Amino acid sequence: MDIQYNYKVVKYFMVTSVIWGLIAMTIGVILAGQLYWPALNLNSEYFQFGRLRPLHTNGVIFGFVVNILMGTSLYIVQRTCKVPLFNHSLSWFVYYGWQLVLILAVITLPLGFTTSKEYAELEWPIDILIAVIWVLYAILFFGTIAKRTVSHIFVANWFYGAFIIVIAMIFIVNNLELPVTFWKSYSIYSGAEDAIVQWWWGHNAVGFLLTAGIIGMNYYFIPKISERPIYSYRLSVIHFWGLVGFYTWAGTHHLIYSSVPDWLQNLGIVMSLILWLPSWGGAFNSIMTLLNNKPKLKHDYIMWFFFSAIVYYALATFEGPLLAIRWFNMIAHNTDWIIGHVHSAALGWVGMSAIAVFYYFIPRLWGHQQLWSNRLVKWHFWFAHIGILIYAVALWIAGIGQGYMWLQQEPNGSLTYSFVDAMNFSSPWMLARFIGGVSFVLGLLLMIYNLYRTLKQPLAAVSSTEEVNDHAK
Repeated sequence: MDIQYNYKVVKYFMVTSVIWGLIAMTIGVILAGQLYWPALNLNSEYFQFGRLRPLHTNGVIFGFVVNILMGTSLYIVQRTCKVPLFNHSLSWFVYYGWQLVLILAVITLPLGFTTSKEYAELEWPIDILIAVIWVLYAILFFGTIAKRTVSHIFVANWFYGAFIIVIAMIFIVNNLELPVTFWKSYSIYSGAEDAIVQWWWGHNAVGFLLTAGIIGMNYYFIPKISERPIYSYRLSVIHFWGLVGFYTWAGTHHLIYSSVPDWLQNLGIVMSLILWLPSWGGAFNSIMTLLNNKPKLKHDYIMWFFFSAIVYYALATFEGPLLAIRWFNMIAHNTDWIIGHVHSAALGWVGMSAIAVFYYFIPRLWGHQQLWSNRLVKWHFWFAHIGILIYAVALWIAGIGQGYMWLQQEPNGSLTYSFVDAMNFSSPWMLARFIGGVSFVLGLLLMIYNLYRTLKQPLAAVSSTEEVNDHAK
């Protein structure tokens, strides 16, 4: 008997992820422009950097990333467990509930309703809604696993399960707050305690939303696009337990040289350094899976997106432990180097992975086996790749320069360089950052056009002339 999988809600999540990705990253380009041309604030309290920046980060994390993770997880859990979703109505409740969260964020953040906590800016009524929707999502996901008709739980579902459980736990703990009015609250924590809990959340929002969830997605789709099994299934399981075991302890490397106790800072340093091993082991596993089909890798630009994503993953998981080392932290922390690191991971690892999944998965969800134009995928790859390199390298240079200038002192103890001197040094790199961001977003527009034309084709249609020519080349 054929299993009636629920793909409709998956389609909605995927399309919504594309839309939020374009919106959030366009806002990011506007913010990059404002840093170089302050007049782009338009002298408006609603359009200035401080109001738009949390809209950008929340749009990327909760709009772009969470939608693609919810969509792919609900697809993969059905296919690998060989059962339909636990409850179809619940899946739609999760979808529309999550979009309500995002709409409320779009309204409240520009109006200035914010807790001011990194990646946790949304106020308490929205936090409660997030917690409720997230628990329902967990019930839907784990309920489907409980119904499975196979004994084995595929490794992708382990990563998705970890991301669901850990995010629920740390989000609720970090957002415990006392309401003052309907749109204002204060955290129950204060001082160093507040910083510790906040970066337990902040670092692991990256570690489990932007890392574990994306890894789970890739462990399913990289073998699919490669037409090869995972290079080492055992290594993928070691990768899982390594991340789960060490990542949650690493957040205090954000608090080096602070009033947080030294032993806690050192714990974050040690755990960050240990994370090199499972992270690079997982990167090696995915790279080898792709390399197991070298003939296809030579011409398939979707595989190139995945390959680049893994390279950026290895780079980002090198930069994080590097920042945890005290001598480097002293130079780079609180500079634009951090922004370069975050975006080499967010655009390079998460962005390139998501783009590869969009290209491979969305046409197949609608019954198409080929894209309208492989040539546009090639153009997109180079727009995205060059954009990330310009963006990240510019901010690495700006950050190291800022750190060096801020540490220089005269013999009498006064600072050698003023804050304005450091900003003047950074100015051309802010322009480069803007150019890199524009290049990346232009690539997204090419992708959306290509996917639109793909889905508009009749299902039985032969590939377009351009597609045939692309394959011939």
